[in-house]
Amino acid sequence: MPRSAVNKRTDLTQALGQIRSGDTIGIGGMTLYRKPMAFVRGLVRRELRDLTVMGMCSGFEAELLAAAGSLGTLRTCYFGLEFLGLAPLLRKAVEQGRVKVVEETEYTIAVGLQAALMRVPYLPSRDCEVGTDFFRIRPDLRRAPCPVTGEELTWFPALAPRVAIIHAPMADEQGHTWLGGQHCVDAQLAMAADYTIVTAEKIVSTAEIKAAQGGAGLVSFMVDAVVESPGGAHPTSCYPDYPLDVVHLTNYLRQARGGGAAQYLSQYVHGSASQGDYLKTILEASRDPA
Repeated sequence: MPRSAVNKRTDLTQALGQIRSGDTIGIGGMTLYRKPMAFVRGLVRRELRDLTVMGMCSGFEAELLAAAGSLGTLRTCYFGLEFLGLAPLLRKAVEQGRVKVVEETEYTIAVGLQAALMRVPYLPSRDCEVGTDFFRIRPDLRRAPCPVTGEELTWFPALAPRVAIIHAPMADEQGHTWLGGQHCVDAQLAMAADYTIVTAEKIVSTAEIKAAQGGAGLVSFMVDAVVESPGGAHPTSCYPDYPLDVVHLTNYLRQARGGGAAQYLSQYVHGSASQGDYLKTILEASRDPA
């Protein structure tokens, strides 16, 4: 699909319409940093099922999808809530066989995306994963000779989502996006996907993107839709706009471990029809922590 520099601004409802049950989606950011949580809450409200989620390191977005029964398969090298501990409902879903985990490493994800971008089925590497159990748990990896030199190599399969969703501090209406800080594999996800959605804290001018330190992490041809979503990464962080909401996540963990995940989903997902409603609920909760 051509991604010319036209106005790509849309709203969250229209962007969510690109996803259907059974899709493979790539989620940008890393663990508890710059996750498109407003979009994820929208996926839960749509009651989608059997989603395959891939990303460098998964965090609260995968936990929430598992809690809602939307997650079918997770491709990642890590899932959890970092210093806050494990993702309890995701772990439970994996243990009970309701969610399948495809073990990745940061390297297999990066090389798999690169293979997809090069439009080849596999890319080789020297001695990677040799001496580990990776070939047992990932039978799609291969050890085979190079057809040119005969050298024994490890071959990694191409990996690409149908839709990628990336949250950023700011973007313009054409899709030029400032990521700030850690870029993870967001650019590769955006280029490998059939359709890429950026949710941004604010929509700004192209000049402001160019003037920002480091410039655009994503450029127009990588992006198909742009959604303005203030607070769209909450409760994960979005530098420099806001930090991780540790109190919110701690409260979630207390509810989830005590069997109250349904109450959390009711209050913060199903009870908030829009991102504005969600932010109002967060503000009210902060005033009344009990």
